[in-house]
Amino acid sequence: MEVLDDWAKEVKAFEETKAGVKGLVDSGVTKVPRIFVHPQAKLQKPSVSSVESSVEFRVPLIDLHGVEGVQRKAIVEQIRQACEQWGFFQMVSHGMDVDVINATLEATRRLHEQPREDKVRLFSDDSSQKVRLYTVNGSVHESRPGPWRDALACACLDDTLDSEEVPQICRKEMEDYVQSIIKLRETLSELLSEALGLSSDYLSRIECMKSEFLTWLYYPACPEPDLAFGAPQHSDPTFLTILLQDTIGGLQFLHQDHWVDLPPIPGALIAHIGDLMQIISNDKFKSADHRVLAQGDQTRVSAACFLYPSAKNLLKPYGPIMELMSDNNQPMYKEVAPLEYALFHQSRAMDGTSTLSHYKL
Repeated sequence: MEVLDDWAKEVKAFEETKAGVKGLVDSGVTKVPRIFVHPQAKLQKPSVSSVESSVEFRVPLIDLHGVEGVQRKAIVEQIRQACEQWGFFQMVSHGMDVDVINATLEATRRLHEQPREDKVRLFSDDSSQKVRLYTVNGSVHESRPGPWRDALACACLDDTLDSEEVPQICRKEMEDYVQSIIKLRETLSELLSEALGLSSDYLSRIECMKSEFLTWLYYPACPEPDLAFGAPQHSDPTFLTILLQDTIGGLQFLHQDHWVDLPPIPGALIAHIGDLMQIISNDKFKSADHRVLAQGDQTRVSAACFLYPSAKNLLKPYGPIMELMSDNNQPMYKEVAPLEYALFHQSRAMDGTSTLSHYKL
């Protein structure tokens, strides 16, 4: 009990600095504090070098050019295969302007690299706040250490960004990013619906991706990268996540029991299936386990958009889509409200266990 008390005290002391992991690095720390040290077994990095050229380990890259024309059927088929076999895909020709992409990454870095005194008021452990900075999200204990990264979170319920809540240093960039994300979401909603064999407006009609929860992430260089994770193994409790990453690398997805690097492609975006999409698709689309490796000498930034239902539907139960059910495809999951699922997932987040199993029938 004394060990747990000491651990809790260390977490509390870290949180009270309101400086995040960036603050640790700025202080000149040369050792990773134990609240960020992960069990050695989880740090093993299985190599896929011997199979990288194999087709089954070729990361899906989908060109959306021509999606409104003759290429649509082929693109839908590529998305179907990627979502069933990998749970994610990279995409190019997605419509988001390269200037918006570059400005978003630059604003993320600029925000997190402000002096501590300019950020301190934003740090909060209250997840109900519309905009906040945090490092620890949920509980952190000896068997579940924290991630080596800081995050700015911003909630956009019903596609609405409260710009006045967003720090001035990144307000314009976030406004532009949100508008671009909404346009892309509309396209992906149609394509995913069609890939499930449903009408193109199906996912839009059930409003399962009508709110954006933005997280702009900053992964400082780590003095002992073999002891920490930028983000340990986890899946997302979302319907869909859209991710923009810089060119540093470190993102890996789990595929056929191998951790596969996702090499950055300038201008590309990543879409990956969340747990809630796996539930409503009744395992047709697979939620993607992923992690971010800590970097020893470089700082990485990324911008994630977690797609959830409209405000009125956050408490509405979602279950396997009845139009997909048949005698040979019975429901595999209980219905669950997205907010309930997200809170339960957060209570056990990033410990490498599956929240999905809790809702299996």
